[in-house]
Amino acid sequence: MFSSTDISELLYKFTGVQEFIIVNIVKMKNNDSGLYIVATPIGNLLDISERAINTINDSNFIVCENPKHSLKLLNNLGIKKKLISLHDYNEDAVIKKISKNLQKNKVVLISDAGSPLISDPGFKLVRYCINNNINVTTVPGPSAIISGLQLSGLSLNQFYFAGFFPKTKKHMNDFIESIKNTQQTCVFFVSNHKIQECLEILSLKIKEREISVCKEITKKNEQVFRGKSINVKNKLLENNKNLKGEFVVVVGSNNLKKAEMVELASNKDEMYKLLKKFSLTDVAEIVHKLTGNKKNKVYKWLLDIQKK
Repeated sequence: MFSSTDISELLYKFTGVQEFIIVNIVKMKNNDSGLYIVATPIGNLLDISERAINTINDSNFIVCENPKHSLKLLNNLGIKKKLISLHDYNEDAVIKKISKNLQKNKVVLISDAGSPLISDPGFKLVRYCINNNINVTTVPGPSAIISGLQLSGLSLNQFYFAGFFPKTKKHMNDFIESIKNTQQTCVFFVSNHKIQECLEILSLKIKEREISVCKEITKKNEQVFRGKSINVKNKLLENNKNLKGEFVVVVGSNNLKKAEMVELASNKDEMYKLLKKFSLTDVAEIVHKLTGNKKNKVYKWLLDIQKK
């Protein structure tokens, strides 16, 4: 049987093209060797699927962020497995160490909580497996990102994950500026050490935007604060206990298209052109819906334009 390398060399001889992407379609069975990306609870330990438990139990060893943290989960499940620590600074060394085992063993990748790889180590490991034709599959489950979005009460048709709220003041301001004009709902993580600073900046830069701050999702002290950023900040600061825990912040979208249409609707010359083609009532209805201004005020404004 030809390997991917053999096929690439053969294609090069006939075409002269140096690199080809060989697409491998792998059907992975539950007992196959390879890498299993397994989601674990973000708080409540009951939020783990039967499949996740079986996969962990059937694995040869587990790659995790913090063995001490993961050991608590395994002890709760009554499972004993070898744990190998993986973080941003040792990922290459870990891959080298376990590379041979990945071909013959069932290896599980977990994070401290939730779905692995989301602002967590493991990217290089997954890429290594893909590039070396090692089976990779996922055992989905809890995600603080999805849970935070669901609890926010904000539009979720489009959203993006912005990672962790930064540590330095300059980067904090840059971070908020980057999401200030986005058309998508934005979700990000904030540590308890930075939540107050985050809310201070949000209340200054986008005080009228709707936000949601989810604290300790799925845990005993779960709380969700919703509303305008200035109001949410004031509510959290009422009690220092509110500032303890792990936070997911969701910021509602800033509809740039609407802003552009508001600018267009305020252009008298453009409105005059529309009034020549359409009725005053129709134009008033459109401007009312685009800008949110009261219909009677829009109507009077357009009437003045039409008279001129």
